[in-house]
Amino acid sequence: MVLEGVRKRAVLRVSLLCIPFLWLFLTGLSGWAAVDPSEGETTYRLISEAVRGQGDGAVLLEIEAQRAQLDWTKAQPMEFKGNLRLLKHQQGPGTAEKSGVFLVRKLSGEVFVLVTPPAGSDPLYAGLEKLLQDKLAFQIETLTARVDGRELSFARLLERPYQLTFDRIFKVSIVLLLFFVMLGMALTLTVQDFVGVFTKPLAMIVGLLVQYGLMPLVAVLIGRLMGFYETMPFIFIGLVLAMASPGGVTSNLFTQLTRGDLALSISLTALSTVLSLVFTPLLLSLYCSNVPDVEIPVGLIVSTIAVLVIIPLIIGMTVRSRWAAFAQKSTRIFSLLGLVALVFLIVAGVVSNLEVFKEIQRYGLAALATLLLAASALFLGISMARLSGAGNSQNRAMTFQSLIRNTSLAMAISLLLQDIMGDFYSSMFVTAALYSFCMFLVGALSINLYKKYLGVGQTPAE
Repeated sequence: MVLEGVRKRAVLRVSLLCIPFLWLFLTGLSGWAAVDPSEGETTYRLISEAVRGQGDGAVLLEIEAQRAQLDWTKAQPMEFKGNLRLLKHQQGPGTAEKSGVFLVRKLSGEVFVLVTPPAGSDPLYAGLEKLLQDKLAFQIETLTARVDGRELSFARLLERPYQLTFDRIFKVSIVLLLFFVMLGMALTLTVQDFVGVFTKPLAMIVGLLVQYGLMPLVAVLIGRLMGFYETMPFIFIGLVLAMASPGGVTSNLFTQLTRGDLALSISLTALSTVLSLVFTPLLLSLYCSNVPDVEIPVGLIVSTIAVLVIIPLIIGMTVRSRWAAFAQKSTRIFSLLGLVALVFLIVAGVVSNLEVFKEIQRYGLAALATLLLAASALFLGISMARLSGAGNSQNRAMTFQSLIRNTSLAMAISLLLQDIMGDFYSSMFVTAALYSFCMFLVGALSINLYKKYLGVGQTPAE
């Protein structure tokens, strides 16, 4: 009965993920050839490359010249929702302070160069950098001028931008939901679950090596070979982020479904979750710091993981050690909350980024990349476990840890950081969500593989 209940929960999670992302996957594959960038994205890249010294520096001089000549008596007022971006100039020797070009981006993708007055001369522009991570309501006036042979839109503020209420509630909800989900996982853990580090050291080391060592490298390789590094950098980061995330608690369900070594699976999940505080920001910084147009906010990622993962882990394990009966009774509630959180992240993330679906063909290659990544995780998990001499049951635990990741955490990080990082089309979120679908799809198919080739009916001790 217990196994049947576990199976039903696993099937329900897979089904919920399949509905939105199967459509995205199939639709994307139908047009996975190169996608022409929008006018807004072209403007963004043009200015970004010039600011970083990799493009035509004369563009910045033309922008400055046009700013001084704009006749604002002919401007047109506009109100819309969007984001603020800051493209910072490369600092040279002796540069006293950072400067750059502020851009205003509508949610639909249109981009305006924000004409800013001298520092301190207008309170509407004070502290704009603090607004970079939020979706904002704008009231501006705009003019167009020709720069580098193209029409460029300029803007200045009529009112100070403010964060949208939905965006504020959404971000608070993400933090609270994932906090309590991780708290629920921690309520099932004891110090004994970490003893696997010492009782099965080789299995733990190999499992973590595949998870945090080999699979991020595979993500980088796939991202490079498919050209994401240069052309769609945030899809590249999304691939790395998925593989830099800790093992997901659902890996324990898959391990139990295949009669694998559940104790090893739980120990790997627990340890990889703790280590994510170090490895997630480290791997993103190592592999993504030199990606074009991207600055990795390492400190913010560390603090996000600490709040969403480490603190609830400590609280949950403390409660479990002192009030075990209460913790056991609460497990079902938090399991349901985990499902709610996953659905919330998917639905709210899609609703918050509806403009993504206007660029659906952009993600055809991303869908293929995540499928290849999931298949690679399965293959490497099985292969490395066998090379290490692990038995069948340990093989299942190690493989599902490699494959099934905490994509809820990856999607949350993407949604919380996409605005401040300048993720133009929410590509990190979409990529992490696509991997979420692919890992469950490959995981479900692999159950039959284990039945046929790896003796799923044999005892867990084997």
